[in-house]
Amino acid sequence: MQGKRILLIVGGGIAAYKSLDLVRRLKERGASVRVILTSGGAEFVTPLSFSVLSEEKTFTDLFDLKDEAEIGHIRLSREADLVVVAPATADLLAKMAHGLADDLASTVLLATDKTVLVAPAMNVRMWQHAATQRNLGTLRADRIHVVGPDEGEMACGEYGPGRMTEPAAIVEAIGALLGAKAAAPRATPRLVSDSAKPLSGRHVLITSGPTQEPIDPVRYIANRSSGKQGHALAKAAAALGAEVTLVSGPVTLPDPQGVRVVKVDTAHEMLAAVEAALPADIAICAAAVADWRAADEAPHKLKKPRQVSEATLKLSLNPDILSTLAKKGPKRPRLVIGFAAETEDLIENATAKRARKGADWIVANDVWPGTGAMGGDQTQIHLITAQGVEDWPAMSKDEMAARLLARVADAFAAMRPAAE
Repeated sequence: MQGKRILLIVGGGIAAYKSLDLVRRLKERGASVRVILTSGGAEFVTPLSFSVLSEEKTFTDLFDLKDEAEIGHIRLSREADLVVVAPATADLLAKMAHGLADDLASTVLLATDKTVLVAPAMNVRMWQHAATQRNLGTLRADRIHVVGPDEGEMACGEYGPGRMTEPAAIVEAIGALLGAKAAAPRATPRLVSDSAKPLSGRHVLITSGPTQEPIDPVRYIANRSSGKQGHALAKAAAALGAEVTLVSGPVTLPDPQGVRVVKVDTAHEMLAAVEAALPADIAICAAAVADWRAADEAPHKLKKPRQVSEATLKLSLNPDILSTLAKKGPKRPRLVIGFAAETEDLIENATAKRARKGADWIVANDVWPGTGAMGGDQTQIHLITAQGVEDWPAMSKDEMAARLLARVADAFAAMRPAAE
């Protein structure tokens, strides 16, 4: 693939993160890559991520005046040896099949006279829908090449065909279309941070789940946290190449693959595990740590007093893990992120928490029982940083984790290098 020019169009959906790896693999094989990022794709991966990996400008806007003065969409479509759409959403496939051109990606696809390869990615029901299959038939008749999709578990919780083919397989398909064997890359020295995985060489420390604070041998103080969000964050960090330590309270979830898991029960145990895991580059405190514990844990089961309608339980404050991590000092992670689960005055309380705890970012989410966020699979968050408040749309916890870790990777890449 040495010297070949690939134009990669990245559609929306969680599979957009795989396209980062695809760029890296193509660059390793000597190809040059330009990226067009759709507005949907930009909801999951930032233009900066692709620009860093491709070493080229990432194109997003059809009406960029400078580029359009040079008839940019025509130039992009003509200067490539091959056009690759990955992920190719149901919407992009429909636009291609019907000749629509209402944004940069679809305009380039309509204007190109080069070979086009698409790697579909969508929900299984969307993939199996008659309209999608009709569109695929039209595209194949138009000599559009298709790779995948694969079958497997999806971010939406369903299983079936619709997962985007892995980047290695897409590279092989590209090599076949270009008439070039997709040979393994030459061994070259690597920096500490591997550009294929933007968090490669970085240690990410994540807390997850509830804590259980014993009252007596059979009773405890806890909350309704399932650990789903913290575990999803650990998987997303590992997918971006990080070395991940996950300190988890009692949950029923399987351990994420490729992640070091430390299991604890109480807030004191969680703090000890977190401190033992330092140093870390990034800390994400997603655990719902109980604020209180019983001041005196009873050695035996407490009996219900007879002829008494009330009982008093004396409580003591638990350690503040987020504040401990965010405290200035040589072991402070360079990026500290906390979570604020609130039932009222969400933004005000979360903003105040960020200032009080000394965190860099706070992820705020409404956990009023009607939202289903606590223990559920969906969430809607607000990201609070020094620059202000970002309101994110509702999405699955897996999607939220992937999006947040991509933001983390971008923010970390933009930081000044720490003294080694």
